[in-house]
Order: sequence, then C-alpha cells, then structure tokens
Amino acid sequence: MFDKFRKRIEEARHLSAPQPPAGRRGNLFEAAATYVAACAEGDPETGAEAARWVSPEALCFGVNELACRAVIALAREQDKTPQHVARTLLGLPAA
Repeated sequence: MFDKFRKRIEEARHLSAPQPPAGRRGNLFEAAATYVAACAEGDPETGAEAARWVSPEALCFGVNELACRAVIALAREQDKTPQHVARTLLGLPAA
C-alpha cells in the first residue's frame, strides 16, 4: 500500500517538474539557466530535473558560461573589474 502511495507522489512530482521548451531537451544553456535559478531559489528538485536534461559535462560548461556572463554584466554595471565582482560575490577579500 505504501509503495503505491510513494509511486503516486513520485509521479505527481515528475508532472509538476519544469520541462524544457519543446525540442530543446538537449540545450545546455536552457538546462544551466534552469539549474542555476533553481539553486538560487532553494529548489533542489527543479535543479535535479534540469541536471537530467544534459550530460554532467555539458551542464558544467553551461553553468560556467552563465557565471562568466553574469560576472561580466555585473562588472560593467558597477564599473568594477570582473575579478573584484567575483571575489565580492563569494565574500572574499580584495586581491
């Protein structure tokens, strides 16, 4: 009886999990954006789902690319160097 209940819960979770836009299941940038946003929002289930859309290596590349673009955008916005922004975001002292 509990197995049936657990199975129903898992099915419901899968149905409510975000799906990549049609035809973009292997898009590493879609997976990286969803994964990082889920981590930032404290949503490990969505992050885990997004991590299944691509290989771990592709996800790592996408997350790295997103981090680089974010640091560059913030650096331009704040008129600081990318190194300064990255260190500040991580709570590190100035180099």
